[in-house]
Amino acid sequence: MPSVTVKLYSVFFKFLLKHRLQNLTQASLHDTNPFGITSRPEEEAIAAANPSFTDGVATKDIHVDPLSSLSIRIFLPDTSLAASDSLPLSRSRAKVRVSTNPPDNGAYRGYAPPLNSNGHICRKLPVMLQFHGGGFVSGSNVSVANDVFCRRIAKLCDVIVIAVGYRLAPESKYPAAFEDGLKVLNWLGKQANLADCSKSLGNVRKVGGERRRSDVNRHMIDGFGGTMVEPWLAAHGDPSRCVLLGVSCGANIADYVSRKAAEAGKLLDPVKVVAQALMYPFFVGSIPTHSEVKRANSYFYDKAMCMLAWKLFLPEEEFNLDHPAGNPLIPGRKPPLKYMPPTLTVVAEHDWMRDRAIAYSEELRKVNVDAPLLDYKDAVHEFATLDVLLKTPQAQACAEDIAIWVKKYISLRGHEFSY
Repeated sequence: MPSVTVKLYSVFFKFLLKHRLQNLTQASLHDTNPFGITSRPEEEAIAAANPSFTDGVATKDIHVDPLSSLSIRIFLPDTSLAASDSLPLSRSRAKVRVSTNPPDNGAYRGYAPPLNSNGHICRKLPVMLQFHGGGFVSGSNVSVANDVFCRRIAKLCDVIVIAVGYRLAPESKYPAAFEDGLKVLNWLGKQANLADCSKSLGNVRKVGGERRRSDVNRHMIDGFGGTMVEPWLAAHGDPSRCVLLGVSCGANIADYVSRKAAEAGKLLDPVKVVAQALMYPFFVGSIPTHSEVKRANSYFYDKAMCMLAWKLFLPEEEFNLDHPAGNPLIPGRKPPLKYMPPTLTVVAEHDWMRDRAIAYSEELRKVNVDAPLLDYKDAVHEFATLDVLLKTPQAQACAEDIAIWVKKYISLRGHEFSY
């Protein structure tokens, strides 16, 4: 059973959550915010971006879409500055070197071409898109809790994490959050193509024994870098090894993006979604499952409040518990499950949503998709990502388990992760 501390905090948490959802319900009656919002600072603490490697991970925020509030936070581990020929598999083995052009105040800005202090090409790291939880109506990609979790994942998996700040309901109802997830995936592909374009423009020539760009090409590249190319991704990102990770409702978004990526196929090149991890997905359905009946009043997020969040997320005319946004196993949903990427599913013993996640994982295995299930005993919904539970041994163990599985699909040939 969960500890007494968890039980007491759960009671306090649900009291506040119920109050917030009621306020949102009232606000939704007269809200007209087409731009949308991606966080509610009045509800949770926000972590400032830190572009220096003070704790081994540098972060920066980017506003992706000029027509909406869609934004991202990039988490870049310092192992990206190691030489590519070393290909370290863990932080203890990485030979991290300082950039040859360190910017002011210790902030790291990235560079092209990506060379470390010894003139060697730096490593290209896999890219992970992360979608936070919060029932589609709360949470943030820049909250303190999400910042801590993404830093942990970036270090353990040795990846560049892109935390997606999708638009929240009720200001932006379905399908806004799903469209934002797909928009960031397409943005990642555009970034990769722009980076390749800038490289082709950046031919160098030797002048007096030194390698220099022509003034014309340099001007064009500077133009790209200043207005279009994201330097951290251009220097260090490998979009051909892209992983999606979703937390609670973020898992629904990740699964949707995976489906769209499977449908697009080579149209997304050079981006390739090689795997996804769904952490206690927010799946629902019209026919109650055993866990939905037995654990309806579960810790932190009970069924009644989650149903209220669904009503805030879905347009009134579309409200249906078998809506494609919530039920991944409705008949006729495309593409067929056999085309889905390898999918790791995390569930908790005391979570009313667990049975549907288990059923989805089982259906994936039936069509020969690698879809293992991690079932954590005495665990509650968001046990590995909620602010008050992030420092628990179980939360750390879950992140490590995810990293072990993810590395099967992002490791380069000859440098596979060893169990």
